[in-house]
Amino acid sequence: MTMLSTFFYVTFYNPIYNALVALISLVPGGDIGIAVILLTIVIRLILLPFSLSAARTQRSMKLLEPKLKALKEEHKGNKEKEAVATLALYKEEKVNPFASILTVLVQLPVLLALFWVFSYEPFQTLDTDRLYALTPTPQTISVLFLGFISVTGKSMILAVIAGLTQLFQAHVALSGTMKPSGTGMQADFARVMALQLKFVFPFLIAIIAYTTSSAIALYFITTNLAGILQELYVRRKITPLEEN
Repeated sequence: MTMLSTFFYVTFYNPIYNALVALISLVPGGDIGIAVILLTIVIRLILLPFSLSAARTQRSMKLLEPKLKALKEEHKGNKEKEAVATLALYKEEKVNPFASILTVLVQLPVLLALFWVFSYEPFQTLDTDRLYALTPTPQTISVLFLGFISVTGKSMILAVIAGLTQLFQAHVALSGTMKPSGTGMQADFARVMALQLKFVFPFLIAIIAYTTSSAIALYFITTNLAGILQELYVRRKITPLEEN
């Protein structure tokens, strides 16, 4: 095992796995499906400040579009002056255009570890080598979510719900701060990406949810619903404050 993979497992994978085992021990009947949902919610809440920061940056960039367009017209043909003026505008408005990228880089290893735990752990048996001394051991472990859907098997119903919730999340996001605007090649590219996000990505999520396991489907469903709630919060709370 390389140093990088060791760091990933020690820093992200093992803590998430131990948290899942601890939640299974707390959930009545040791329902792994409920534990998966609870763990996904906990992780989303931990990452919420980073997500809201990215949403604020995205909204600020949206509000700056008219000024950026004016700068582009003013320095048409002079990319160097346009770049300098753009950076000056970002500094004046206290906007960091790279904040969203940094936010993704912070969240990515956590979400990846969460996905891998749900994908590769057998659930029925515990990997004692990964358990911390203080992690409670479940007395019973049930792979049947709510008593009838196996989290280790495939569920067409959960896969379809995962795809539909992703579709709804994309619709909500694209009707708000992520809605593409403007003209030109960049705007056209944004519109193409928006169409893929709205129509292609939900299909891919449903396929992945079905071909992996019900645990992954529950993870996608919970993540999508959390994303919808976050987008609605951003639109109601953050957007009006920045427009006033």
